[in-house]
Amino acid sequence: MPPAIELIGIDKRFGAVHANRSVTLAIERGTIHGIVGENGAGKSTLMSILYGFYEADAGEIRVNGQQERIRSPADAIRAGIGMVHQHFMLVEPLSVLDNVMLGAEGGALLRNGAARARAEMARLARDYGLVIDPDSVVGELSVGLQQRVEIIKALYRGADILILDEPTAVLTPAEADALFALLKALKAQGKTVILITHKLREIMAATDRVSVMRRGEMVTTLDTARTSPVELAELMVGRRVLFRIEKAPHAPGPPLLEVEELSVTDSRGVLRVDKVSFAVRAGEIVGIAGVAGNGQSELLEALAGMRRPAQGTIRLAGRTLAPAEHDPHRLRRLGLLHVPEDRLRTGLVASFPAFESAALGFTDDPAYGKGPFLDHRRMIADLERRMAAYDVRPPDPRLKTSKFSGGNQQKLVLAREIERGPQVLLVGQPTRGVDIGAIEFIHRRLLSLREAGVAILLVSVELEEIMSLSDRILTMCGGRITGERVSAGADERDLGLLMAGVEEAA
Repeated sequence: MPPAIELIGIDKRFGAVHANRSVTLAIERGTIHGIVGENGAGKSTLMSILYGFYEADAGEIRVNGQQERIRSPADAIRAGIGMVHQHFMLVEPLSVLDNVMLGAEGGALLRNGAARARAEMARLARDYGLVIDPDSVVGELSVGLQQRVEIIKALYRGADILILDEPTAVLTPAEADALFALLKALKAQGKTVILITHKLREIMAATDRVSVMRRGEMVTTLDTARTSPVELAELMVGRRVLFRIEKAPHAPGPPLLEVEELSVTDSRGVLRVDKVSFAVRAGEIVGIAGVAGNGQSELLEALAGMRRPAQGTIRLAGRTLAPAEHDPHRLRRLGLLHVPEDRLRTGLVASFPAFESAALGFTDDPAYGKGPFLDHRRMIADLERRMAAYDVRPPDPRLKTSKFSGGNQQKLVLAREIERGPQVLLVGQPTRGVDIGAIEFIHRRLLSLREAGVAILLVSVELEEIMSLSDRILTMCGGRITGERVSAGADERDLGLLMAGVEEAA
């Protein structure tokens, strides 16, 4: 039988960037096939070509042995290809049934289409364990169930080949285990799964074969059982990578950030952080673990001065902040700096040249000139030094921010905040969408700050990252702190229960 997917000589350029260089790949039917690579390696571009977001400049796509010209997602769906995006494509106010039917209503008589969709959802529940109430409102479901809706959508449209992009980024460990059990059930029924992930442990646990890309080229394809995370990392990066950075003994100083009974509401007045209290001491990393959407984002924004608390007290180095000081500019001057969760929405300006993005929040620095005119030469020279120190590629301060890969954009933000000598550093999702080589670099930087006596509050949906970096771990669910553990004795299952709101976990 021919492979489910054959990509032959796929080539794609975006101006001067050669994203895919004559890539050839075969994915066998009824397998789970992983694709790994550094940021900018070309794997997302390759999958975007397969799903019709882009059209290749050259090359051929074959699906089950038949040549296909895929120019849009509609073409991909007709060819039996479905995709579950990292950021879900759901309409939250609508029901599960409505979301499944959108774009596949089956004609003007919605009643007939709805009956057919209900029957198909019942079959998917029987065959694959995809059990979900069709009448549930999507916005009221957990993240894991929302992802299940996305998978049901793809299968309802007849997908035999399913692409998943970083599918566990927003899941608890238990939800991730459930997802991989589902993928194995799909495989057992003859479906083909393509898994894009930065988590090599998941590649080893879930896939049959794995392909490695580097700098737009296909390096190799291996049987997963015959490789290892160490070998895959070296193939991805081109050098040896340390997976777990050793920490110096924990010797914290006095509290530098203290939070008491802090509550935060969103723009609609909904309570997102509910009477949270904790402290972070000098030379300590406190990690907050939780599934996305449980108040971590609002907590970080409130501490950074981006959102006004509804109640509570914040102290920096023993000093209680007055309401007038609850402002990002003033907090920066008091030594509290912030690496935001969403680098493009709140950390950088994509249309700015890199040297301007790298100065955001510090344009009043006398080093950059006085009065209304900034000294661009000094700003460029400053960023050149930081680019060398943080291995930002390409090392071009004048290049537009949007032209850098996600990992290099993250390094621009980290360099800007860390090099200002913070007393307290708030870090949100430091390695989101970042490749394994950049992850190692970022972790080293954070630990060097810890050793220098900086108090670090770390928010990440990556539980392994929280456990590796943190000295103490707080778990959040529904806007509340549900538990605290010392990282040295932390257990992944225990933390997963706390993240799910089971406060009596031992």
